[in-house]
Amino acid sequence: MSPNPISLAIVAVLAGFGVLLIALTGLVVPGAALIILAVIVLAALKMARQWEQAVVLRAGKFRAVKGPGLFWIVPILDNITALIDTRLRTTQFVAEQTLTKDTVPVDVDAIIFWMVTDVRRAALEVASYGEAISWAAQTSLREMIGAADLAMLLSNRKAVDEELRKTIDAKSEEWGIRVRSVEIRDVTIPVALQDAMSREAQAERERHARVILGAAEAEIAHSFAEAARTYADSPIALHLRGMNMLYESVKERGSTVIVPSSAVDSMNLGGVAGITALSKTGETSAPSERSGPPRSSTV
Repeated sequence: MSPNPISLAIVAVLAGFGVLLIALTGLVVPGAALIILAVIVLAALKMARQWEQAVVLRAGKFRAVKGPGLFWIVPILDNITALIDTRLRTTQFVAEQTLTKDTVPVDVDAIIFWMVTDVRRAALEVASYGEAISWAAQTSLREMIGAADLAMLLSNRKAVDEELRKTIDAKSEEWGIRVRSVEIRDVTIPVALQDAMSREAQAERERHARVILGAAEAEIAHSFAEAARTYADSPIALHLRGMNMLYESVKERGSTVIVPSSAVDSMNLGGVAGITALSKTGETSAPSERSGPPRSSTV
């Protein structure tokens, strides 16, 4: 553990006073005592930052967990064996070419968020807790992939993340490490399988579109059947509808309408067509008569 600024400042002051006493007054003993005290302060006064905690061993055995802030140790007897960072950390891990439950090779990229909650166990129970959590996460990820289908990995990631978090947390609990969350960032499947899944999705969309079209045609046919029953019970309504259809067809200039003879006979459309044509002829001839020169009359 490197010296901290506070202990360095105290050491500088004590050593300075000791040197001045020896140099100016010739008091060797007090000056030497101040210098020795400065050395002791340098070796005994330690400081841990807000997110750090120090594991102290005395004569090789666990003594205490110190920090954060300033704390004292006994020089020579005490030793700081580990300085543990208690902040939230992230570790990325991957599983390459791992078979799912339905024998599909996938590459999964995930990230784990974890933190040390028991500094003593993290320092004494495992040699390298960071490496241990990484290997435990990777092993748990492979186990989870082998027990899950590809559809579950792609569609239900939240449930997969939670299950993976519980599995890793159960393994790391004895190391004094708590897993906050696990997130699967990417699931890569073979290109050939991607093409097959794309074709399957396209076929499913086409099938759904055909079902919707069939339902629409059935609804239209039902509406036509209802209209036919209404017209069958009311011939006058059918006659009026035929007249309206003919009028809508011939109201534009230059239009030609072909009407079946059965419709002409049943709904008297011939008379209606004649009346309509006669009215249109009258409308076209009236302006020409009005626009001609006035005739002179002879008495």
